[in-house]
Amino acid sequence: MQFLTFIGFTALVAIIAYLKTRKTEEESSDGYFLGGRSLTAGVIAGSLLLTNLSTEQIVGLNGAAYQSGLSVMVWETLAAIAMVVTAIFLLPRYLKGGLTTVPGFLAKRFDVTTKTLTSGLFLTGYVVVLLPVILYSGSLAVSGMFDVPELLGVTHKQSIWICVWGIGIIGSIYAVFGGLKAVAVSDSINAIGLLIGGVLIPVFGLLMIGDGSVLDGLSILTSENPDKFKSMGSKSDPVPFYTIFTGMMLVQLFYWGTNQQIIQRALGAKDLKEGQKGLLLASFIKILGPIIVVLPGLIAFHLFKGNLESADSAYPELVRKVLPNAWVGFFAAVLFGAILSSFNSVLNSSVTLFGIDIYKQHINKNADEKTVVKYGKTFGVILAIAAMFVAPLIADAGSLFDYLQKVNGIYSIPILTIIIVGYLTKYVPAIAAKIGLASGCALYIVYLLIDIYFPETFTELHFLDIMAILFIINVIIMLVIGKLNPRKEPFIQEYTQQVDITPWKYTKQAGIAVCLIVVGVYVYFA
Repeated sequence: MQFLTFIGFTALVAIIAYLKTRKTEEESSDGYFLGGRSLTAGVIAGSLLLTNLSTEQIVGLNGAAYQSGLSVMVWETLAAIAMVVTAIFLLPRYLKGGLTTVPGFLAKRFDVTTKTLTSGLFLTGYVVVLLPVILYSGSLAVSGMFDVPELLGVTHKQSIWICVWGIGIIGSIYAVFGGLKAVAVSDSINAIGLLIGGVLIPVFGLLMIGDGSVLDGLSILTSENPDKFKSMGSKSDPVPFYTIFTGMMLVQLFYWGTNQQIIQRALGAKDLKEGQKGLLLASFIKILGPIIVVLPGLIAFHLFKGNLESADSAYPELVRKVLPNAWVGFFAAVLFGAILSSFNSVLNSSVTLFGIDIYKQHINKNADEKTVVKYGKTFGVILAIAAMFVAPLIADAGSLFDYLQKVNGIYSIPILTIIIVGYLTKYVPAIAAKIGLASGCALYIVYLLIDIYFPETFTELHFLDIMAILFIINVIIMLVIGKLNPRKEPFIQEYTQQVDITPWKYTKQAGIAVCLIVVGVYVYFA
């Protein structure tokens, strides 16, 4: 019965996505890569949230909450502020320039080589880090939920390979053959399911603690575990509070403002108003994120008395304990949708980056749009297969969420630096961007190597502090080069008139409201 519910809901999402997108023109770049620049606020918000929310986050953050308490909610709450900054500052500039990819701006601001290097960095990060982690963590969840080793009579390792290839093939069909609109529509439906299912887990958990009363359960949980309900992390926690003012905001700005897999949803907006409303709607919902990705970890700590072998098993164990059998198939389908969403969103962005920034730019400059889309799809299939081979090999990477955040710094901070300097200055030249990318990557890799082989070197500094220091060094390097060797002509961004860029009149008021709510949450739990 559980398996039939799972298949039924998954098929329903696929059918709706097909019916909604079959008339979209997908042989043009805009049609395939940006859903014909037709996405509305609700679709953008749903797609943003589900692209972000996947098993490595649901399992990883709840595991961190089980271990360290409420302070890990910073990954969710600060994301809301980063989306506000993106809606007010970055998105109007992106849409004014008619961008299909974020590196596309760098070609106009600096030069084509800078754009190609940035696209190459994105693609390397996606295939080496992001896609394999999504596939592996998703396979762990699916294998555990349906007990695949028992079901198919295989070993745990074999079940992971089976699930990796199953998720990978289905996700590839969505992303490679459906384009952005199919991804975005399926995301929106799954987002509703994930919000319902995600909220039900803590509700059932609190009902169990409070003997049938959610409020009694919450009261018992907070009164018996006061140390777990402090919003401000200490120095020994995974995210100390002070890092909000060092590298944490930079990580969030990169992720929500410049990361192709995320911002591509907003680039597909039918106009600036819809893009801003989509981002701000997502930011409001993001503030509620801790209910899904933090509270279950705290409930698991209470129910299991902190006796679980591994913190990362907190969420799966809680689901198994509190979820009625009738709901398991639906919840597994929703979780499967979240896994697919993250996988196919990264894959769709990779196809876009390769097709527009590499194939069209360097391999076949005279290619028509149909050819660009065709070779982009071919590249997507190759990338997906490579990720499916790599995914099962990362079983020994340690905590998936920590691994992902730490390694992402290799490319996130250098890219964020050159985009921000590119928009805020007019005379910094292309050579400064190339040196900024090279020095940012090289210095962060040196830090990671020192941290592995001489771990006592940076005991006083969090990896987020290192990111902030390297960001400042990179900015200084670029500004000094700009002073010594400025561009001959100032950079002026042209309006391409691809979409209407009249801003939504309540953008600033809504943004301020989001920021005040975030501050209020911290003050309340402090």
